[in-house]
Amino acid sequence: MVTPELDPFVKVGGLGDMVGALAKQLARQGHDVRCIIPLYGSVKRVGDWEARGQPLGADLAGGPEFARVWETRLPGSEAKVYLLEHERFFGRPEVYSNAAGGFPDNDKRFIFFSRAALNLCLQLGWTPDVIHCHDWTCGFVPVWLNTTDRTGPLGRCATVFTIHNLEHQGYCHRHALAYAKLPDWLFNAANVEACGAVNLMKAGLYHSTKITTVSPTYAREIQTPAFGFGLDHVLRFRAGDLIGILNGIDTEAWNPATDPHLPAAFTPDDLAGKAACKAALQRELGLDVDPRKPVFGVVSRLFRQKGLDLLCEVLPAIVTNMQAQFAILGTGDADLENDLRHTAWEFPGRVGVKLAFDNRLAHLIQGGADFFVMPSRTEPCGLTQLYAMRYGTLPVARATGGLVDTVEQYREGTGEGTGFLFEHADENAVYHTIGWANATYYDRPEEFATLRANAMARDFSWTHSAERYAQVYGWARDARLSGFAKHASE
Repeated sequence: MVTPELDPFVKVGGLGDMVGALAKQLARQGHDVRCIIPLYGSVKRVGDWEARGQPLGADLAGGPEFARVWETRLPGSEAKVYLLEHERFFGRPEVYSNAAGGFPDNDKRFIFFSRAALNLCLQLGWTPDVIHCHDWTCGFVPVWLNTTDRTGPLGRCATVFTIHNLEHQGYCHRHALAYAKLPDWLFNAANVEACGAVNLMKAGLYHSTKITTVSPTYAREIQTPAFGFGLDHVLRFRAGDLIGILNGIDTEAWNPATDPHLPAAFTPDDLAGKAACKAALQRELGLDVDPRKPVFGVVSRLFRQKGLDLLCEVLPAIVTNMQAQFAILGTGDADLENDLRHTAWEFPGRVGVKLAFDNRLAHLIQGGADFFVMPSRTEPCGLTQLYAMRYGTLPVARATGGLVDTVEQYREGTGEGTGFLFEHADENAVYHTIGWANATYYDRPEEFATLRANAMARDFSWTHSAERYAQVYGWARDARLSGFAKHASE
């Protein structure tokens, strides 16, 4: 696994959660799994670390770069983890960007990281069947294996490239090819070039053996202009090798019966602890402590993609016209932060906001809220709605990407479903769907209880999805080796 994030060491979003949980499950199933990540300044020192005695080098056009390699294991797993220490590239605490925006040297940082990942395999004397690359940061790994490294010791390694979010593509100057010591002929529209620049995501899509993304619906959506962000034609070209596999969740870290972040445990058969969590959440965010009022939770990055601007537009009307409370946690766009700050000031006791990253409070919102709001314009998979359902908190979500694949629409009068879905990304849809959920809570309490039981009964563990990934790895390995056999016969 070549990845820029890995939970519990470092994560910015769902990518880190996904890789950590998948690696653990694959190791449990008997695979030899090894992960490599940069040692950022913010990496958590989890478990026992040991420094490898030999420095790791990468020969790049700017001259050789060297890193120190630390070795450990994923907690509770046999999966090995290697952390690349390089102060100039990774000593900063942030992963991709800071308040000023994306780092201008991101191309060099992640080209070095990707090259070093391949060189680490050589240094270890370990040739994996498959190198699993995660998002644009690792886009050059398949390119090297198809060009300069094809006849080397790693040439027979298959690659699987996972798209976590197609919006972020890693555009950089064409000098990136020279820096990576890759041939200049790659710079064309049928290869790594897009809009006059190198596109690292496109490089990975064209050159990987197989491509996965994090839900079946998102795999279909990104082949259309509306969701393809300029790469839909590439994905249609590679459609035969594109597989959507739904993310799972770490059911040990997200378990209301054992969650150390909650003030009280609860299970589907005994929800008394959830009531205690709701009261604790209301107190912590300054909401009126009232068990009769529903709490709508939000845990999200505050960006337009997540549709939080739509919620901000209608939130004053919702809390004015409905007996409902909101518990909101997140950081992001300054305008959205200001809007939420103002709304919380305007409606004390009804809207509670914390503009921060707070893992404990994220768990408490999942445990204490009655509904979980996700008005996303796009959502490749989404993990928070999976956490919410496991904690008996019903999603109110837009019908897109992985939200469609995981949330079953409530059918009024039947008790069927696990949440409330709306089709269009607009303020009216958000307002009326929250109103529908609110009315269900007050007017149909027996059906609300049934929906909660349905949601908590769903299995979102990694067991099945990890088996699917293992199947894709086998396909990729066979395809790579058959390609070599065909070339040899010619």
